[in-house]
Amino acid sequence: MSLEELYRETILDHNQSPRNRRALAHPTQSAGLMNPTCGDQITLELEVKDGIVTDVGFDGHGCSISMASASMLTEAIRGKSVEDALAVAQHFKAFLTGIPSPVPLGDLEALKGVSQFPSRVKCATLAHNALEKALTGLQ
Repeated sequence: MSLEELYRETILDHNQSPRNRRALAHPTQSAGLMNPTCGDQITLELEVKDGIVTDVGFDGHGCSISMASASMLTEAIRGKSVEDALAVAQHFKAFLTGIPSPVPLGDLEALKGVSQFPSRVKCATLAHNALEKALTGLQ
């Protein structure tokens, strides 16, 4: 299997079986965003205790890229400090512009090919922008 096929499989897996697609019982932070270009919509909920993202969930609708990216993001930030979670979002967005990430991005790296389609970058970063919106001021 080529790297491109592996990435495609990873994206399909997260889209078809999204991780953490659920509402949280007691979120401490949340943010909702919509991509007006295509209509993708997401609500990201987080439970933050003592500066650590202890739980995270999302809901929404949209294309496979936005939903897979949200699923991947939730896995990447659970258990991280607020600062480290924000770093994942910032480094991922830079990664899509061709800047290598100094932090491991895990499955999010499967979305690298999205950078070739500028209109799809907004889809891939929707959950990351919601994360930044939800956590702004908690650092």
